[in-house]
Amino acid sequence: MSHILIDHLTQAASFYRGQLRASPRAVAYLKSRGLRGDIAARYGLGYAPASFQALREAFQNYNDRALEKAGLVAVNDGGRRYDRFRDRIMFPILDDAGSVIGFGGRVLEGDGPKYLNSPETEVFQKGRVLFGMTQAAEAIAATGTAYVVEGYLDVVSLAQHGVQNAVATLGTATTGQHVERLLGLAKRVIFCFDGDDAGRRAAARALDVCLPHVTDTADVGFLFLPRDHDPDSYVRAKGGDAFNDLALEASTLEGFFLANAMQGCQLEYAEGRARLVATAAPRLQQINAPAMLRRILAAIAAPTKFSVGELIDLCGLEKTCLQLLTVNSFMVEFNSSAADGRPMNPGNNCEQTVGR
Repeated sequence: MSHILIDHLTQAASFYRGQLRASPRAVAYLKSRGLRGDIAARYGLGYAPASFQALREAFQNYNDRALEKAGLVAVNDGGRRYDRFRDRIMFPILDDAGSVIGFGGRVLEGDGPKYLNSPETEVFQKGRVLFGMTQAAEAIAATGTAYVVEGYLDVVSLAQHGVQNAVATLGTATTGQHVERLLGLAKRVIFCFDGDDAGRRAAARALDVCLPHVTDTADVGFLFLPRDHDPDSYVRAKGGDAFNDLALEASTLEGFFLANAMQGCQLEYAEGRARLVATAAPRLQQINAPAMLRRILAAIAAPTKFSVGELIDLCGLEKTCLQLLTVNSFMVEFNSSAADGRPMNPGNNCEQTVGR
């Protein structure tokens, strides 16, 4: 059945590409977003007409149940079949072999959700796939860096401005499978978020997902764009080089961990220091990277006025430390690394975020 679904999805992608070429309105929309034809072709962009059964033109048997199983056709309560995607710019989602396994559709105007994704199917699971990975793989290997953004247009717009190493989650939160895949491909993974409150909440969720999967050799960063910007608008206004320069200011995972935990904590008071410890504890318990855990504990120890040993006890980390190293070894290595007094720098980008 898998190959049948992929065949249908591939056929639909071809149909949508043809419909884009035939729709001045859809072409005008993409031009209004500053997209060139070669970039649209590279990512296989198409257009799903507004008709409820436009796919009848693409498939001889519109009643084929495989169209439902592929997520292309839905059935209403009255048994009437209709196209799932209507009046949307279509972004094909590819697997590692380059086969179409699903779609993301962006509405041109009007009501309804901005983005609509294919449902989970036999060949498509959102938590395992990243949009643009097929196109970005070579650039990720060449640069050693992967940018993770939130929107399909962000990926396409970045690519047009020379930032070829960006991928997007599929309208869902980052998953552990996403993180493991990215860390297996890139030396550095930078999660990019809008600079508003929603962006910071999304970053906190991504942090929670990353913690169990990162190692001491992983380099994970968090980039917050200026307010009123997303990656698409920023790169169109400033250019690709400016985006790459801004990414140099991304906070480290450790820096963002501390900055996020400190938000709302009045550290001049005992209650505020206790709140910081209570906030950090569940996340600390998820860390499997010994050196990272040592550095974060060092950073928390100073403002809370607790010793590292007290933090290990308060945060319930005895078992974690024993699993990583013996507690004595952990403490000896911590003391030797902390003796030189090196502070942990959360990065300019993170400091700006905390100050908001």
